[in-house]
Amino acid sequence: MSIQDIIEGKKQWRAHTARVKALPPDYQIVYKEMQKYLFKVGPVSLSDGSLLPGIVDFFEEGAAEGKGVLELIGTDVAAFCDDLIKDSPTYADAYQESISGEPGAKRQ
Repeated sequence: MSIQDIIEGKKQWRAHTARVKALPPDYQIVYKEMQKYLFKVGPVSLSDGSLLPGIVDFFEEGAAEGKGVLELIGTDVAAFCDDLIKDSPTYADAYQESISGEPGAKRQ
Protein backbone atom coordinates (compact mmCIF):
# COMPACT_ATOMS: atom_id res chain seq x y z
CA MET A 1 0.00 0.00 0.00
CA SER A 2 1.50 3.28 -1.08
CA ILE A 3 1.26 6.60 0.67
CA GLN A 4 -1.05 7.80 -2.10
CA ASP A 5 -3.43 4.89 -1.33
CA ILE A 6 -3.42 5.82 2.35
CA ILE A 7 -4.16 9.47 1.55
CA GLU A 8 -6.98 8.48 -0.81
CA GLY A 9 -8.41 6.13 1.83
CA LYS A 10 -8.42 8.93 4.40
CA LYS A 11 -10.18 11.27 1.96
CA GLN A 12 -12.85 8.66 1.32
CA TRP A 13 -13.30 8.00 5.04
CA ARG A 14 -13.64 11.72 5.79
CA ALA A 15 -16.25 12.09 3.04
CA HIS A 16 -18.07 9.08 4.50
CA THR A 17 -18.10 10.50 8.03
CA ALA A 18 -19.32 13.85 6.68
CA ARG A 19 -22.29 12.04 5.12
CA VAL A 20 -23.03 10.37 8.46
CA LYS A 21 -22.88 13.73 10.27
CA ALA A 22 -25.41 15.13 7.79
CA LEU A 23 -27.99 12.50 8.82
CA PRO A 24 -30.70 13.27 11.41
CA PRO A 25 -29.56 12.66 15.02
CA ASP A 26 -31.48 9.38 15.49
CA TYR A 27 -29.93 7.98 12.30
CA GLN A 28 -26.46 9.02 13.48
CA ILE A 29 -26.91 7.23 16.81
CA VAL A 30 -28.07 4.01 15.18
CA TYR A 31 -25.36 4.19 12.51
CA LYS A 32 -22.64 4.55 15.16
CA GLU A 33 -24.02 1.57 17.08
CA MET A 34 -24.11 -0.47 13.86
CA GLN A 35 -20.57 0.58 13.05
CA LYS A 36 -19.33 -0.49 16.51
CA TYR A 37 -21.11 -3.82 16.19
CA LEU A 38 -19.80 -4.48 12.69
CA PHE A 39 -16.22 -3.54 13.62
CA LYS A 40 -16.43 -5.95 16.53
CA VAL A 41 -18.00 -9.01 14.87
CA GLY A 42 -18.32 -7.99 11.26
CA PRO A 43 -17.08 -9.41 8.04
CA VAL A 44 -13.39 -9.69 7.29
CA SER A 45 -13.88 -7.57 4.17
CA LEU A 46 -15.58 -4.70 6.03
CA SER A 47 -12.81 -2.16 5.53
CA ASP A 48 -12.53 -2.62 1.77
CA GLY A 49 -16.17 -3.28 1.00
CA SER A 50 -19.22 -1.20 0.33
CA LEU A 51 -21.23 -2.22 3.39
CA LEU A 52 -20.87 0.98 5.44
CA PRO A 53 -21.42 3.35 2.49
CA GLY A 54 -24.41 1.22 1.51
CA ILE A 55 -25.89 1.66 4.97
CA VAL A 56 -25.43 5.43 4.69
CA ASP A 57 -27.13 5.38 1.25
CA PHE A 58 -30.04 3.43 2.77
CA PHE A 59 -30.28 5.86 5.70
CA GLU A 60 -30.15 8.92 3.44
CA GLU A 61 -33.05 7.55 1.39
CA GLY A 62 -35.07 6.80 4.52
CA ALA A 63 -34.42 10.25 5.96
CA ALA A 64 -35.39 11.88 2.65
CA GLU A 65 -38.70 9.98 2.77
CA GLY A 66 -39.28 11.24 6.32
CA LYS A 67 -39.10 7.79 7.93
CA GLY A 68 -37.67 7.16 11.36
CA VAL A 69 -34.58 4.98 11.50
CA LEU A 70 -36.35 2.23 13.44
CA GLU A 71 -39.02 2.08 10.72
CA LEU A 72 -36.24 1.10 8.33
CA ILE A 73 -34.29 -1.41 10.37
CA GLY A 74 -36.59 -2.51 13.20
CA THR A 75 -35.86 -2.36 16.91
CA ASP A 76 -33.10 -5.00 16.99
CA VAL A 77 -30.04 -3.33 15.52
CA ALA A 78 -27.79 -6.38 16.04
CA ALA A 79 -30.24 -8.66 14.22
CA PHE A 80 -30.35 -6.20 11.31
CA CYS A 81 -26.54 -6.17 11.16
CA ASP A 82 -26.37 -9.96 11.40
CA ASP A 83 -28.76 -10.21 8.46
CA LEU A 84 -26.55 -7.88 6.42
CA ILE A 85 -23.45 -10.03 6.96
CA LYS A 86 -25.03 -13.48 7.10
CA ASP A 87 -23.22 -14.75 3.99
CA SER A 88 -19.85 -13.12 4.71
CA PRO A 89 -17.01 -14.73 6.64
CA THR A 90 -16.53 -12.91 9.93
CA TYR A 91 -13.62 -12.49 12.31
CA ALA A 92 -15.44 -14.83 14.69
CA ASP A 93 -15.54 -17.50 11.96
CA ALA A 94 -11.83 -17.06 11.28
CA TYR A 95 -11.08 -17.34 15.00
CA GLN A 96 -13.15 -20.51 15.34
CA GLU A 97 -11.33 -22.06 12.41
CA SER A 98 -7.94 -21.09 13.85
CA ILE A 99 -8.59 -22.74 17.22
CA SER A 100 -10.23 -25.86 15.85
CA GLY A 101 -7.79 -26.57 13.03
CA GLU A 102 -9.33 -27.22 9.65
CA PRO A 103 -12.98 -26.36 9.13
CA GLY A 104 -15.15 -29.36 9.95
CA ALA A 105 -12.30 -31.34 11.52
CA LYS A 106 -13.12 -33.31 14.68
CA ARG A 107 -11.06 -32.81 17.80
CA GLN A 108 -10.02 -35.89 19.71
